[in-house]
Amino acid sequence: MKNQVDNIIEKNKITDEEILETANSLRWDLGENLHDSLLESIYQDAAEISEKVVTKVDEKPRFDWDRTLDRLLTSRWTGFPIMLLILTIVFWITISGANVPSALLASFLIDTIHPVLKDVAAYFGTPLWLDGLLIDGIYLAMAWVISVMLPPMAIFFPLFTLLEDFGYLPRVAFNLDSLFKKAGAHGKQALTMAMGYGCNAAGIIATRVIDSPRERLIAIITNNFSLCNGRWPTQILIASLFIGSMVPAALGGLVSATAVVAVALLGIILTFVTSWFLSRTILKGEASTFSLELPPYRPPKILQTLYTSLIDRTIFVLWRAIIFAVPAGAVIWLSANVMIGDQSIGEHIVNFIDPFGLLLGLNGVILFAYIIAIPANEIVIPTILMLTVMILKASGVGEGAGVMFELDDYQIYTELFAAGGWTLLTAINLMLFSLVHNPCSTAIYTIYKETKSIKWTAISTFLPLVMGIAICFFVAQIWRIFIGAG
Repeated sequence: MKNQVDNIIEKNKITDEEILETANSLRWDLGENLHDSLLESIYQDAAEISEKVVTKVDEKPRFDWDRTLDRLLTSRWTGFPIMLLILTIVFWITISGANVPSALLASFLIDTIHPVLKDVAAYFGTPLWLDGLLIDGIYLAMAWVISVMLPPMAIFFPLFTLLEDFGYLPRVAFNLDSLFKKAGAHGKQALTMAMGYGCNAAGIIATRVIDSPRERLIAIITNNFSLCNGRWPTQILIASLFIGSMVPAALGGLVSATAVVAVALLGIILTFVTSWFLSRTILKGEASTFSLELPPYRPPKILQTLYTSLIDRTIFVLWRAIIFAVPAGAVIWLSANVMIGDQSIGEHIVNFIDPFGLLLGLNGVILFAYIIAIPANEIVIPTILMLTVMILKASGVGEGAGVMFELDDYQIYTELFAAGGWTLLTAINLMLFSLVHNPCSTAIYTIYKETKSIKWTAISTFLPLVMGIAICFFVAQIWRIFIGAG
């Protein structure tokens, strides 16, 4: 058969390009809703056949939990409000539960262990430069990572895994399917986007389930708008410190959770907008349709969920962050202690980029932290904290304010940022920039491995970075016009 087809093609001198062009033109003649019509007819025929051949004998009517829940969770009227409510509850529990253990960890690792390590180093006569590099640089970076990241992750990941085991996440994908189709993307992008909330690199690999190369590229480019594991601690900490503190303590957790949900929703909106833009410019084409089988609801296995979320997710992500914190801590200490003239390398860099950072409603410390943290988003907040300490030490403000390492209260973070000149605008734009900026190095490498293209890797890397800069600049200017200096 293949030889016959090859002979016909050779006889008529038809090229592959001509075949594809003809098929594409005929495809449009069939109409835009061909795939929808085919799927609807398949399910309709299946229902009619089952009605004819399945005999129900003395079957008593029973309450169907699956169908009842699906009517609520996948309804166009109740599906999205319930989704927002569930996300808000998850973040509220995370934020309210993480504050105290985070403060205790920071107090123990930095207030208690750090002086002991310094005394031990002094006892053995460790050179000052080695003592500073290992203890004030590498150890403190790891201590910041553990105290800032471990508590919220230990709460958030089990809750997220419970929703996954219960069968709710596929319902979220079902709700978003029609919106992705309107944006010119594939419905399965909802699944890869959900995977990106765990890890963007995993979400990028998951785009293999999309058959269309065009729609797969759209999913790869926009996956960075899903807040990955490494970015949740930044969102949760900044929201609780700056936004939750604006209301009474009883409402602080709820308001902070709402702010984090708003940022996550903005990421979804940007995913739709960017997908729509790409599908009508450099990645034109027709959106295809897919059938999504919703799994049955099942009670989560609590012990298995705790193991999966704590060992496979929390510990894995925390260990990855610690690994990247080691060189980052060394870089920060060296930048703070290697002098050029009367200033350290870090001060020179921060002062050089600070005007641009302030223009964006951020500052030089934040921008420098994101440069150092390109290997992993997990170390952004610890890097910002250590760089802020470095700048305050150099100016003498930190030591005078007494906010350097006396971390006996969670309020220390607020005092530290306040001493560094942070405002509410700085916090809001940091949350926005955390959502919309370049992917981490692991995600960038994964994009290249999946696309085999420098062009698409560059677009996936720099498009969100440019968008993040533009969004922060716009918010900063509007803020300063209507609210005042920030």
